Amino acid sequence: MKKTLLILALFLAFWSWSQTTYLQCGQVFDSQKAKMMGPHTLIINGNKIAEVKKGYVLPEDNSPVIDLKSKTVYPGFIDMHVHIEGEYSPDRYLKAFTNNPPDTAYEAGAIAERTLLAGFTTVRDMGGTGVNVALRNAIHRGIARGPRIFTAEKAIGTTGGHADPTNGFRADLQGDPGPKEGVINSAEEARKAVRQRYKNGADWIKITATGGVLSVAKNGQNPQFTEEELASIVKTATDYGLKVAAHAHGDEGMYRAVSNGVKTIEHGTLIEKRTMELMKEKEAYLVATISAGKFVAEQAKKPGAYPAVIVPKAIAIGAQIQETFSKAYEYGVPIAFGTDAGVFPHGENAKEFVYMNEGGMPVSEVLQSATLVNAKLLDKENQLGQIKEGFLADIVATEENALENVNTLTEVTFVMKNGVIYKNN
Repeated sequence: MKKTLLILALFLAFWSWSQTTYLQCGQVFDSQKAKMMGPHTLIINGNKIAEVKKGYVLPEDNSPVIDLKSKTVYPGFIDMHVHIEGEYSPDRYLKAFTNNPPDTAYEAGAIAERTLLAGFTTVRDMGGTGVNVALRNAIHRGIARGPRIFTAEKAIGTTGGHADPTNGFRADLQGDPGPKEGVINSAEEARKAVRQRYKNGADWIKITATGGVLSVAKNGQNPQFTEEELASIVKTATDYGLKVAAHAHGDEGMYRAVSNGVKTIEHGTLIEKRTMELMKEKEAYLVATISAGKFVAEQAKKPGAYPAVIVPKAIAIGAQIQETFSKAYEYGVPIAFGTDAGVFPHGENAKEFVYMNEGGMPVSEVLQSATLVNAKLLDKENQLGQIKEGFLADIVATEENALENVNTLTEVTFVMKNGVIYKNN
């Protein structure tokens, strides 16, 4: 029976890939103009959008027709901050000692599929153990189901900093992790750590420019890199064709990161005017991850949800992220869509649309941030983020028009990635 189902799945995937398919769409979101276009037919050939025609067009041959006349259709959504290797659970910190890499891989595979079915056809993975690279490759080869992944592999931190993997361990287990493990303490070590990430297959470099909420360490906002270390990281990454993202809550660490050429600031909770000005000047983007902030602030109120050292940080920092987003948006800081899924359950990424809209950004702009803007950040603006001839056929649909009801984005009814239909309710 299992063999029969596998053969059927492979046949359907090949059929979707090889056939020309017509999608008759009630409304189509134009991400360039940030508005709906009305009824259109999308002609999908292989993994690309071959034609976009006004009205409802029928094929002259026996090509299949998908009826989405009652739906609203968008380019596949792009989440710029996920952690694909796992997600929150009460035993999360114990798993560092009990999970083997295959355990992590199986969990990541299930998470990837859940993410794709939620309408996110592309994600940027912001740090794991290296399983994220293998999963990216498996999805690309078609042997696993999930979104297109751009990954930072393992984040880079400093000794005792937010990305030090031995924080909270007892002394005899801490060892002395170095650049290979993503822990640095000099400009020279910073270069080596970036080169190691490149060697390991990273698409981006992620650093932890300040303390963090969920690390087993006291300070959640202090700067954790020197100017020299930051300059070395960005210069080396640039030499290797990589951009740098910085986890940051405190303003000083944020300001140093942007000054030295970091492209995206993740969270940005305690951002000040000077840093917002600098981000505008240098075209650095804020990835606010409101969903994660709200989740950890609520979870921290539950006994035993997190280690004791984390609770005050979660309550103090998590609750401020939506307000930070509103301030940054009003100030004109460039905004990219990202959720920090993994801190909260994967598959709920679309709640970020709702929270960003609540924070003052019109739904049309929120949709642009999750399509057009993120495609540009990934250097895929000629392939992703638009429903346009010649672009990859990443397409999602909802029951209602999101410009009239943003909550509809949390229940997508149709998902196509690379011309293959993964969901059609």
